[in-house]
Amino acid sequence: MPLRDDPQLDSLGWDRWFEQRLPQLGEDAVPARVVADHGAEYVVRDGVESLRAVAGRQMRPAVGDWVALSYRSPKSVIVGVAERRTAFARKVAGEQSREQVLAANVDVAFVVAAAQDVNARRIERYLTMAWQSGASPVVLLTKADIAASVDELRAELEAVSAGTPVLVTSGVTGEGVEAIAGRLRPARTGVLLGPSGAGKSTLINRLLGQELMRTRAVHRSGEGRHMTSHRELFELPGGGLIIDTPGLREAQLWEGDDALGSVFDDVESLALSCRFGNCEHQSEPGCAVKAAIVEGLLDAARLESYRKLQRELRAIAARGDARLRADERRKWKQVAVANKVRNRLVR
Repeated sequence: MPLRDDPQLDSLGWDRWFEQRLPQLGEDAVPARVVADHGAEYVVRDGVESLRAVAGRQMRPAVGDWVALSYRSPKSVIVGVAERRTAFARKVAGEQSREQVLAANVDVAFVVAAAQDVNARRIERYLTMAWQSGASPVVLLTKADIAASVDELRAELEAVSAGTPVLVTSGVTGEGVEAIAGRLRPARTGVLLGPSGAGKSTLINRLLGQELMRTRAVHRSGEGRHMTSHRELFELPGGGLIIDTPGLREAQLWEGDDALGSVFDDVESLALSCRFGNCEHQSEPGCAVKAAIVEGLLDAARLESYRKLQRELRAIAARGDARLRADERRKWKQVAVANKVRNRLVR
């Protein structure tokens, strides 16, 4: 496949990095980006137009992926997927250990919290997922127009965000919208992560300058319902791209426990001062973490959140290791059977 230097592709985030990692699959294949996932088929953009496409066998492209596209009628075919620079993933709900990529090649992960529903533990979980992805996280306080005290809510978010920037926004008044757009110019990709009713679709409408995303009327309590039913990437008028995602009922983590250090830097920094290197911060003598809780320097709920996420990540890693061991045993069993058959034939 020939390499492309195309300003229209560049505006979708195409650069030399992806150019070098997209499979070379012949002259008839062209680079394109996945902009919508409808399950059985995808919508892709080749820099000129949007096209319906299906994926080749054993391919599971995600919104944001760069793919090699072969033009066909009535649907084009995705024949290759480029290596991902970043991937926002979670464990599939109810599965033992399987990854689901929600968005690929994201530069900025916007963690959304609505003013009427600021949940510190949920923010910690989403931030962990954002750091795992490889993207740069930013926390958005949405629906600031209905907040009784914006300053208090911002302080609460900053307390759990470990230095991650916090932006105050409103899709109704437009507050903070230009700051979001500025982080995505000229051709950076962002994703909005948050629960249903957090105001993600309203924000996207404001960024796009048109009512493209359906939203339901907001109750006077400030609560709304998310209308997004699939993941989709939008090009912003002033440059940059944004991916909308349905509200996540289960934000289950995937592999990568090093992300916890980015979210819980305060806990891990305190742990360095514990008397024992393997301190579990339970009842060990000389525990600096427990001492910080007693002194009011650390919230006990934050420590419990850290432990919960740590246990979750360790369990995923253990299941992954067990699966690899089972695959290895299966492979060698097949080799042993093949050798027995070969020995009988030789005799």
